[in-house]
Amino acid sequence: MSAGHGMRAAGLGLAALVAVLAPSPFGAARAQPIDLSGSGGGPVEITATDGIEWRQGEQVVIARGKAKAVRDGVTVDAARLIARYRPRAQAPGAEAPADTAGGESPMSGGEIWRLEAEGDVVISTQTDRAQGDRAVYDIDQAVMVMTGRDLKLTTQSDTIVARDSLEYWSQRRMAVARGAARVTTSDNRQIMADTLVGYFLENAPPVQAVAARPAAPTPPARPGAPAAAPAAPRPVPGEGSKLDRVEVFGNVEIRTETEVVRGDRGVYSPVTGMARVLGNVRITRGQNQLQGQEAIVNLRTGISRLVSAPGQRVQGLVLPNSGQEVAPPAGAARPATPAPAPAQGRTR
Repeated sequence: MSAGHGMRAAGLGLAALVAVLAPSPFGAARAQPIDLSGSGGGPVEITATDGIEWRQGEQVVIARGKAKAVRDGVTVDAARLIARYRPRAQAPGAEAPADTAGGESPMSGGEIWRLEAEGDVVISTQTDRAQGDRAVYDIDQAVMVMTGRDLKLTTQSDTIVARDSLEYWSQRRMAVARGAARVTTSDNRQIMADTLVGYFLENAPPVQAVAARPAAPTPPARPGAPAAAPAAPRPVPGEGSKLDRVEVFGNVEIRTETEVVRGDRGVYSPVTGMARVLGNVRITRGQNQLQGQEAIVNLRTGISRLVSAPGQRVQGLVLPNSGQEVAPPAGAARPATPAPAPAQGRTR
């Protein structure tokens, strides 16, 4: 078919299109996490039950009906896939191939700059899975944004859910959940907030006997908004994603088996199991409550401690025989347990 005509791949059974995309929006070989930025530009297999349409004038390829895109262990499933492409930049003095004189197609090396998935979207690898109603991946920014119902990102060790949007920044190995965000750890600990930012690392360092206090978090910028210079890119894992750090902002709530810790913002390290909560901190265990500006929470032992800032006081409400004891502020001595009164004997 000549380049000046549209192309529709349809017919009996499954329609398929194998294209060379550069850069590819799918992960590199052996990359088990959901990393859509890609690094190679190899072939991508796109299949659909209702056909694949190439609109040359609009520079778009549309796959309909149980659409699927697969490359190197990363799979995108949706009711419809839309790939928007543009001619690949030519080196100075180079001539375009003869078969692309009328305009490059995905099959002749045109590069995809935006991938859209609509309807029951699932992006998965052998270890990780993301789901939502709609996903848009911007190749230039290396950012994927998922919206709709039941937003969820699941790895081998953690699950992140959101109400409004779920972002994945491939180059920075970072996920952002907005709106009623929650991360649930493998040992069923829950951290909730208005906004949650998770940073992934290939292999977490060994747990130290004494963990350093996590640094205070900085709120993330939305895609396209001016932001500070990004941190150095983290290495792309080969055996699944592991959370290295979780930062939470707004209406923070951490639940353990025995207590609830609330605050304005916080940071959690899955490696050590330690969390630092800042701003209007309240530790509640049963009817007992302590209040302050900073708390350190050990999610593995369930012990929480208020940290008294210089010149500030902490306060608490402790009701006798109500729940278990709440840990006192760091450095404060526990009250001594009074000795039992001697038994009164009856004399004759």
